[in-house]
Formats: sequence, C-alpha cells, structure tokens
Amino acid sequence: MLASDLVRSTIDLVILSVLTEGPSYGYAIAKRVDQISEGEYTTKETTLYAAIRRLEARGDLTSFAGSESGGRPRTYYSLTESGTAHLHQRIAEWHTAQRAIARFLTREAQS
Repeated sequence: MLASDLVRSTIDLVILSVLTEGPSYGYAIAKRVDQISEGEYTTKETTLYAAIRRLEARGDLTSFAGSESGGRPRTYYSLTESGTAHLHQRIAEWHTAQRAIARFLTREAQS
C-alpha cells in the first residue's frame, strides 16, 4: 500500500467513525477528529472534503442542507447503511494490519 493510499484509507475510516455519532458538517467533523485524537490527527480542509466527496460518491454518506439562521445553510453529512457496513469492513482490515505490523515491531524489539 502506498503512503497516499494509507492516508486515504485512514481519513475515510476516521470520517465514517465520527459520523456514527450522528450527522455533522465538514468543520465540525474536522474539530471532532482533532478532539478525539487529542490533536495528533489533523486534516487539511482539501483532504477532508475530497474524502467526503469520495465517500458520498460511493454511497457511504448522504448530504443535506441544514437550517442555520445566520448565513447560508451548512451541508450536513450522514452515514448510510452502506457506510456503516463499509466502516465495519475497514475496522476489521485495520485490526488485521495492526496485528501484522505488531509482529514486525515485536520481532525488531527482541533483536
């Protein structure tokens, strides 16, 4: 897996995970990612919205306009049934990769 693929797959997993808490909009998703990761995982706006568009095109997210009173409505994103299934698949893949990498790190630490 290329580094860009790892970043792409990680941001997708992170966004899907955040949206399990309920519908949200881009800025709030980015803030929640920062909060949950305690500042260790930050997203650039362009990366975040590219991932959201990709997930929406896949059918993992749906979008709708919010009803904010001051200014233009925000676009909210919500997890679909397909998105929930994709999230569970990605979590399983993450755990598999984590176990495999841990074997290498454990082996290295014993040397």
